[in-house]
Amino acid sequence: MAAALGEFDRIAKFFKPLAAGFPGSLGLTDDAALISPGDGHEFAVTTDALVADVHFRSQDPPDLIARKALRVNLSDLAAMGAEPVCYTLATILPPSTDEAWLEVFVRGLALDQAEFRIKLAGGDSVKTPGPATLSVTAIGRVETGRALRRSGARPGDRVYVSGTMGDGALGLAALKGRVADDGNATLAGRYLLPQPRLALGRALIGKASAALDVSDGLVADLGHIAETSGVRIVIEIERVPMSPAAKAAVATDSRLIETILTGGDDYELAFTAPMELPERLADVAVTCIGRVEAGGGVTVLDRQGRPVTLSAGGYRHF
Repeated sequence: MAAALGEFDRIAKFFKPLAAGFPGSLGLTDDAALISPGDGHEFAVTTDALVADVHFRSQDPPDLIARKALRVNLSDLAAMGAEPVCYTLATILPPSTDEAWLEVFVRGLALDQAEFRIKLAGGDSVKTPGPATLSVTAIGRVETGRALRRSGARPGDRVYVSGTMGDGALGLAALKGRVADDGNATLAGRYLLPQPRLALGRALIGKASAALDVSDGLVADLGHIAETSGVRIVIEIERVPMSPAAKAAVATDSRLIETILTGGDDYELAFTAPMELPERLADVAVTCIGRVEAGGGVTVLDRQGRPVTLSAGGYRHF
């Protein structure tokens, strides 16, 4: 049996090819990347860590794990209206992780690098006795003063979401056998491979007053806009868009509507805007689900306009 590759041999074999074409990576041979901003732009920088059996399942295909790790960070850039530039990656992996696993892992990253026009700039590779952990820092570029923020919502604004809600959380439930998926595994697919709304985020610059991505649940994340902007957000259950697969699941068990509102893992954009927007922007469906009022917090209304009490606002890490 061949000797296991050392840290720097692993970097050279598996990760250096991903940095090709990005001069700031310096071939992954230095202590840090060098990034020069263009005139009139600023960088948006975000970091998300994913832990095995917390944010992904250990048995998931390595290429899908890699792509999800990158995409959840790209979703944060989308929420700022930023265009991807580069990313760094820290892999904290158990000793049992072999080269075959890494081959498939980097293949997934390479696919998404090509799709989203982003390059690896650096990172770290270490061993752990604990669960596999992946940490990605993504860097995007946006015109100075034009980034979308959470703090701009004002009374009278409309509240919008992109795509459909609840598919990610229902997808995890489907993978665990707790919810029936459709024949195309639509729900599971949304959990395993989220779609960062980068083009939509850029299209919202100059239109949205506040924005973020939905990662911890619609109600919880809208709560961040409400708190940061100092407003009250009212959403109507009847308006919340659901996929056919999610509608079928809720029709079977009406209690799943709470999962739609609080489950997380959607990686869609939620945003406010002072004007009425078309039903599609950047080829993505957008739906008005409520309004912004004076006050604080998030209120959910049922079909009769009565406030709904939820057992949980969203996913909590601690």
